[in-house]
Amino acid sequence: METSAVIPTFRLSFPIFPSLHHSSPPSLKLQKQLHNHVSSTLSLSLRPTPSLSNASYSQTVELADIEWDNLGFGLQPTDYMYIMKCQQGGTFSKGELKRFGNIELNPSAGVLNYGQGLFEGLKAYRKEDGNILLFRPEENALRLQMGAERMCMPFPTVDQFVQSVKDTVLANKRWIPPTGKGSLYIRPLLMGSGPVLGLAPAPEYTFLIYVSPVGNYFKEGLAPINLIIENELHRATPGGTGGVKTIGNYAAVLKAQSAAKAKGYSDVLYLDCVHKKYLEEVSSCNIFVVKGNNISTPAIKGTILPGITRKSIIDVARNQGFQVEERQVSVDELLDADEVFCTGTAVVVSPVGSVTYHGKRVSYGEGIGAVSQQLYNTLTRLQMGLTEDVMNWTLELR
Repeated sequence: METSAVIPTFRLSFPIFPSLHHSSPPSLKLQKQLHNHVSSTLSLSLRPTPSLSNASYSQTVELADIEWDNLGFGLQPTDYMYIMKCQQGGTFSKGELKRFGNIELNPSAGVLNYGQGLFEGLKAYRKEDGNILLFRPEENALRLQMGAERMCMPFPTVDQFVQSVKDTVLANKRWIPPTGKGSLYIRPLLMGSGPVLGLAPAPEYTFLIYVSPVGNYFKEGLAPINLIIENELHRATPGGTGGVKTIGNYAAVLKAQSAAKAKGYSDVLYLDCVHKKYLEEVSSCNIFVVKGNNISTPAIKGTILPGITRKSIIDVARNQGFQVEERQVSVDELLDADEVFCTGTAVVVSPVGSVTYHGKRVSYGEGIGAVSQQLYNTLTRLQMGLTEDVMNWTLELR
């Protein structure tokens, strides 16, 4: 059943199209240009506000006409994407919003030939009052910079990254799910878009952001998932790129993941490639092991992605009185755990119902574990603005 909702009229302190800045009330010509840019479900009335440096827009936003109750984790094309370019050795500037659609790349682009590319993932949530919350976007900016240095790419500043995320989210505001129905997944990309034949950094780079409304990552939703431990194929090696969010890391897990899903498992848990007995991470999320009041998770040592949700859950758990350790965690500890859960931007917190290792299946009780549920509730309520943000992690767009 399709549903729609109208968010009450309110005023924005950000221009909806940030590339169209003005210090005086918009002209009739500009008003017509703006009208042509917005969708038929977005109505704007322009009201100059002397106290603001930019024109201020009062708007009524009708949500996109999709089935909000049936969102999965798949691509739903939206209205706008953000693009900014830079030459090798230069700096990023002059980004702009463009209609979402295909992009053009030279067949010898660095990203296509040598995998010179990174991506990030973060979410925007709609509050009950209609305002929008971003969760720790500056952390994504810093992680992108770390990855770009490893992959020999220039990168946007933290301020550029955060502002471009804001611009993209506001331009696609009607695609943000109603409170409690999901979130707007934000996918920044940084890639070598310039042509290069010999092995070398690309001469040009593109920073691009697109968005999509999403629901739960796993089809189980907030329900226990079933993992299988992979001990032959490995996700990362010491000295490699496992610790940055480069695109090649994810292509490397597809073979094992596909085989696992064909056997009915939700995903794959990888081990270290040296000893083959210490936990690393699941295909796209970090892993935590609970024993009594102790929570353990593999330490970040170059082969494991420094997840932002991981970092947040560690802080939340410590604030709630748990003893959290970042260290080597063996398979034996995993199999003897009271509870196991995964964390990531897409999954947030996902309880693990069972782990299979060398044909032996170990289950962790019925339903969602108490620790997983407690941490999930705390973090998601903060992300959606349902509790006070004492951590100062959210950024509100009015």
